[in-house]
Amino acid sequence: MIFQIRRWSLLFLAAMALWLGSCTGSPTANAPQTETPASAEGAATSAAALPSSAANLPVLEGPATVELTVNGDRIVMELDGAEAPITAGNFVDLVNRGVYDGLVFHRVVRDPQPFVVQGGDPQSQDPNFPSQQLGTGSFVDPETQSPRYIPLEIKPQGAEQPLYNQTFESAQISTAPALQHRRGAVAMARSQLVDSASSQFYITLADLPFLDGSYAVFGYVTEGMDVVDQIQQGDVIESAQVTAGLENLKTAP
Repeated sequence: MIFQIRRWSLLFLAAMALWLGSCTGSPTANAPQTETPASAEGAATSAAALPSSAANLPVLEGPATVELTVNGDRIVMELDGAEAPITAGNFVDLVNRGVYDGLVFHRVVRDPQPFVVQGGDPQSQDPNFPSQQLGTGSFVDPETQSPRYIPLEIKPQGAEQPLYNQTFESAQISTAPALQHRRGAVAMARSQLVDSASSQFYITLADLPFLDGSYAVFGYVTEGMDVVDQIQQGDVIESAQVTAGLENLKTAP
């Protein structure tokens, strides 16, 4: 019992490192405006349209497959646009733009227990950028010259709509998410601000249920988990491409 408590305590500290060092430190003026639903239950079951904070963001209306090449080997991800349309749409759009090509995995946590591998900071493409500062960058839209942030989007099991702009804890939702942090989950990293996810993502190395309801899972690794297990800090994403489902990506005109 003491070992279990210590194990989860250490993993919680690792999660805090993921939280505090994930995206840009203070997305304010450029961040989506937070929306507070009338009630947690209404937010979870409403059939309303996507929130206004998602205006002009890419949306994935169905599944998509993304393939990463790392150390010459394939990692295949199946992304779920039905359960996480904004989060998955943002990722597919960035992959299609070539944003992830040449970026590194800047954070790998395996001790004291397998946790996550995290990458997607655009600053990591510069080999001269200080490694200790990685984890602070976001995707800057070339059209607006501003960082693109997406709202936190987590769908409770059995709900018609995802919950937006809130964690399950803050919305007092006790239902498990439809997409959970099991081993091989692909999710968005963020800062302490819930609507601050941009381009950084992580892959879980173990089942991590204590992250459920706080971070947005949008797919799972279906092939190449053995490759993920071998990723070291500094390893490069040699390429990322959408191999199926690009027709499901809808972008603003």
